[in-house]
Amino acid sequence: MTTDGSIEAAAFVMALRGRGVRDTDTLRALERVPRERFAPAHLRDLARRDLALPLPCGQTMTAPSVIATMLTALGARPGMRLLEIGTGSGYVTTLLLRLGAAHVHSLERYAVLAEDAGAALLPEDRVRATLATGDGLDPACLPEGRFDRILLNGTLSDLPPHLFAALAPGGRLVGALGTAEAARLVVVAAGTDGAIQERTEDRLRLGSLTPGRARVL
Repeated sequence: MTTDGSIEAAAFVMALRGRGVRDTDTLRALERVPRERFAPAHLRDLARRDLALPLPCGQTMTAPSVIATMLTALGARPGMRLLEIGTGSGYVTTLLLRLGAAHVHSLERYAVLAEDAGAALLPEDRVRATLATGDGLDPACLPEGRFDRILLNGTLSDLPPHLFAALAPGGRLVGALGTAEAARLVVVAAGTDGAIQERTEDRLRLGSLTPGRARVL
């Protein structure tokens, strides 16, 4: 990263701290991953601002402060196996890898976005990430095995029960419940005995997760 890039990254992180982001691991990951690499070319000058940015297929690149809130709640640790539903630009996928994920399996309903995200990933990241086109809200599309962490990059009215079953003992799921206009962070924890605990937290602005694989795009 150039000196100017380093200064810009530091300013970006300081701005997020000013918005209440305090988790050191999350801030370090946000500093290390250049958001402009994943933003549409004509919007790259806005990438280091705390703004949601439009993506192809009518989707949205979530604002960094919202991403930080979700990653902090997720609590990913080195060596974990992660499932991400809603790949989008691939930016969050890369952040999860910087947080130390052993492997991220990411599902995106739009083939165009999945392809673009795969191209944006660094070569060394591609060996620890599987980006696939599919409906993460469909049990048949999930990969085998259980996950230490599951991240839903979007808002749902209800959480699909099959996602609870995909959590490893001691695992955690983070997403949002409500509507895109009025959503709250939701955190689901799986106990070592298999018991599921769910809690809702602060409001956040996050686009909706749409079920089904896109037939055209």
